[in-house]
Amino acid sequence: MSMESRESVAVQTGQPARAERIAGLLQAAREGQQDAVGQLVTELSPLLWQVARAAGLSTGDAEDVLQTAWLRLLDHLDDIHAAGALTAWLVTTTRREAWRVRAVARKQVPSDTEWLDAVPDSAPSTEELAVTNEQRRQLWAALGRLPERCQELLRIVAFVPRPDYDVVAAELGMPRGSIGPTRGRCLAKLRELLNSSAEGTF
Repeated sequence: MSMESRESVAVQTGQPARAERIAGLLQAAREGQQDAVGQLVTELSPLLWQVARAAGLSTGDAEDVLQTAWLRLLDHLDDIHAAGALTAWLVTTTRREAWRVRAVARKQVPSDTEWLDAVPDSAPSTEELAVTNEQRRQLWAALGRLPERCQELLRIVAFVPRPDYDVVAAELGMPRGSIGPTRGRCLAKLRELLNSSAEGTF
């Protein structure tokens, strides 16, 4: 593995600690520790801010939406038991509240500008980019937890269109016929880690 790849893996292997930290803070918050709620706000507000701003809200409205989302969380702490569920719940709550605030604001917009709302925006929204970045973070975090041989193999085989197995075998020093089965086992383990992340046990 090259020095660049090793440095990348080193960065990514630190990511699972984030999910563990959020899970610990969630448990502490459910036990009534107020400082844990504050740390959750610090940890997850940047993501929620992007979701709120993606709805086209002003800075002030976005701040109000985030405050509402966090206040609602306090009423539902006992219903949420996993870090992944917490993030999903907060994103959904923030998005719905942002839509509500935007709908109210639109009622105050002069009718001669309503046609602007019908013009499609082909670029990915900030919310879509935020979700994509989070999914990418989870993928690389899971990849970083695999054995080094799996990491090397998946970096070549899984993410390169139509890889040459002869080249892969020579590069990794493994029989060509074992590449497919090894790849399958590595992908199964990666899928297991990603599922664990989604359930908040990552």
